[in-house]
Amino acid sequence: MTISTRFIPPLFVVLWATGFIGARYAMPRAEPFSFLAVRCLITLILLLLIALILRSKRLPPAKAAHAAFAGALIHGIYLSGVFWAIKNGMPAGLSALIIGLQPLITTLIAGWALGERVQPRHWAGLGIGFVGILIVLAPKIGDALGGVTAATFAACVGSAVAISAGTVWQKRFVGSADLVTVTVWQYVGALALTLIGSLALETREFTLNGEIVFAMAWLVLVLSIGAIFLLMMMIREGEMSKVSSLFYLVPAVTTVIAWALFNETLSLVQIAGMVVTTVGVGMATRR
Repeated sequence: MTISTRFIPPLFVVLWATGFIGARYAMPRAEPFSFLAVRCLITLILLLLIALILRSKRLPPAKAAHAAFAGALIHGIYLSGVFWAIKNGMPAGLSALIIGLQPLITTLIAGWALGERVQPRHWAGLGIGFVGILIVLAPKIGDALGGVTAATFAACVGSAVAISAGTVWQKRFVGSADLVTVTVWQYVGALALTLIGSLALETREFTLNGEIVFAMAWLVLVLSIGAIFLLMMMIREGEMSKVSSLFYLVPAVTTVIAWALFNETLSLVQIAGMVVTTVGVGMATRR
């Protein structure tokens, strides 16, 4: 592992954590499917320009279909579920806790679909990491339960399953293809899904102001392009159980960002939970 590649996992975690902050800014001012459809469209246009500049290789029709399906799961269903749940009252921190099941789900799916073998210490690391998430978010769970309904809970669980299945699908069927071209097709699949949701379920009204413009720009450039390319690189080079365990660090980093931006509380218990989560991730990703 080179010095540059060592920075990819921590950089990915920080960038991915800002997605929940972006959702907090955007959701009071837009409907989830409509916002995500516009986000996917802008991202797709930018990626097409990048592909033209770099002269990226085209994908055979079968691989393009696989990439589009993976994108529908990773970007379409995952993001739609999280944004819809937050829009309908699920606190961002609690949604991050439920999404925290994703590494365990991914490891189970990868073991079945990819034949990856997970050592006992890796399973222990995954378990310790999830306990750390519980500790980090425990002080907020009591106040947050009012926003939890069967629908918002199901949306978050469905999101966790979707991103788990999507990343494994990506690894199995298009893991070695050109990253830019694969990501283009991913957003084709995501755009189709979110556009259907917008046309079928929403009024497509936006409250246009500086905050939603900033949220859109940040989520497109930093998340949809920057963080996703880092994720695709890690999927290509690493085992799914180790890559997915990095998602355990996201709620802790989100909590720190929320403390810095919104003056939310950050207690010693939460800091201790972050340490536990870091130990768990270290166990799960150690070679």
